[in-house]
Amino acid sequence: MRVSKFAGALLAGFLVLRAGAQEASPPAAAPAMPEAATGTVAKPLVRAKEQMVVAAHPLAAEAGRAILREGGNAADALVAVQLVLGLVEPQSSGLGGGSFLVWWDAGAKRLTTFDGRETAPAHATPKLFLGEDGQPLKFVPAVVGGRSVGTPGTVRLLATVHARYGRLAWRRVVEPAMKLAREGFPVSERLHSLLAEDPDLLKSESMRPYFFPDGQPLAAGAMVRNPDYAAVLERIARDGPAGFYEGETAAAIVGAVAAAKGIDGQPNPGTLSLDDLKGYEVKERPPVCAPYRVYQICGMGPPSSGAVAVGQILGVLQPTDIAALGPKSVESWRRIGDASRLAFADRGRYLADADFMAVPVRGLLDPGYLADRAKLLDGTTRALPDDEVKPGDPAFDHAKLERGDDASLELPSTSHFAIRDRDGNLVSMTTTIENGFGSRLFVSGFLLNNELTDFSFATQEKGAPIANRVEPGKRPRSSMAPTIVMRDGAPVLAIGSPGGSSIIGFVAEALVAVLDWNMDVQAAVSLPHLLHRGTAFEIEKGTEAETLEPALKGLGFATKVVDLNSGLHAIRITPEGLEGGADPRRDGVALGD
Repeated sequence: MRVSKFAGALLAGFLVLRAGAQEASPPAAAPAMPEAATGTVAKPLVRAKEQMVVAAHPLAAEAGRAILREGGNAADALVAVQLVLGLVEPQSSGLGGGSFLVWWDAGAKRLTTFDGRETAPAHATPKLFLGEDGQPLKFVPAVVGGRSVGTPGTVRLLATVHARYGRLAWRRVVEPAMKLAREGFPVSERLHSLLAEDPDLLKSESMRPYFFPDGQPLAAGAMVRNPDYAAVLERIARDGPAGFYEGETAAAIVGAVAAAKGIDGQPNPGTLSLDDLKGYEVKERPPVCAPYRVYQICGMGPPSSGAVAVGQILGVLQPTDIAALGPKSVESWRRIGDASRLAFADRGRYLADADFMAVPVRGLLDPGYLADRAKLLDGTTRALPDDEVKPGDPAFDHAKLERGDDASLELPSTSHFAIRDRDGNLVSMTTTIENGFGSRLFVSGFLLNNELTDFSFATQEKGAPIANRVEPGKRPRSSMAPTIVMRDGAPVLAIGSPGGSSIIGFVAEALVAVLDWNMDVQAAVSLPHLLHRGTAFEIEKGTEAETLEPALKGLGFATKVVDLNSGLHAIRITPEGLEGGADPRRDGVALGD
């Protein structure tokens, strides 16, 4: 089946670009492990002078670059990129989900963040994920259906940021996704594989007609049109966010949530209402920044744990000359692994929506506190004993409350993109519907999130309340870590990744690779993964990282070799121009001018 004229033009432009319009760099001078994973395709470092888009799908990246070429800025381009991603990569993000955005305003020389995280409906209670026996539900029964759906925030975030900073007309930046939805786009191999690998998706009555025509998963390369998605975008283009949060689209969302069935085919409705949708607000929040070497590592604070946890890992590494150790040293990974374990211990105890719970962000990132945590790693060459990996006692800005430890499950999905325009504005945005294919509810051409399962299913531990418990209007804790690195008051790097709670390790590792091991951004995002989230040292299957497993075991770490499917995307700003890197594990590309 032929690709539409519009989609074909975008793909043709991409192929021409890869053929020679961009410059590929030689390999990084610093020692690096070989290619990221068996079966991945190596990607070149991409260079550009002033403008760049790095996104998880060529059509989304090209849509953003076309907006920049028209004279649009990063705020215009991010709308086009996200709306196309929601069409061609629907399993990861879209209209039915939420997002975090870190924005550098070059004119004002100001860094800020926008919180478009989903919220719990007004009628949600702390017992949302408890069964009739009072015990937490299993994950999949909680996910599938309406119970897990939070109030989506992405559309409001796009409209808010565009209204504040955008240059082109709103309709113009919505048009690329509308056009692709009407004329069609080719199904990626990744989307096909994800559909084919999960037979439970066929149980979703709402997904079957679109994703499984004739009972078979969409074929890679097949031409797909999504007129329902185009119709929703038309309403958004005409009416702004009211075209989504009110009227026909809002009614369809609420109706689907109320009528939803679970994985067992029995009713599993949620409580999302028209009032929840109409009342949703994006929150602008100050960035959370942590010092590291000569840099400030800045990102999204609560309700995300990303910036705090990444900042803590790097803060604990601060006293170590990790640059001299290098990426092949087991001592490097011992310290990174134990720093991560300590950060995850604090995360489980303290991190939640700061509008509902006192979160000691300053205390957790205080250099003195992190220096004390770093001392735990000294005087030994072995992994920390489990009984020493526990939450610390950071200073609180507010009254300290006794609280339990959260162990909520956060599975990998999500998408990340970065954009830089010729004015110097810089975007780092992570966007999600949470689990792959979200709640499995397909409404008006897009999937609804299952973001509420990022809350703790349990409400207390040993009588102490868990900070990340469900409450009406509350935003579930996230690990998304869109990051902008600053030096001397100016941005030098934008980076982030999908991957659930693995995001924290992916981003921290890539930052060490760039800032300490002097890798270019393509080498950094391709680096084989080793990460620790508190239970075992996870080692990326099929990579040279596996050679470190015996040594890590010898140091006392529990280990497991697993697939670690990051989607790191980065833009680095250098005196010579821009460098872009796209993770070889996914379909992402870096496109520049």
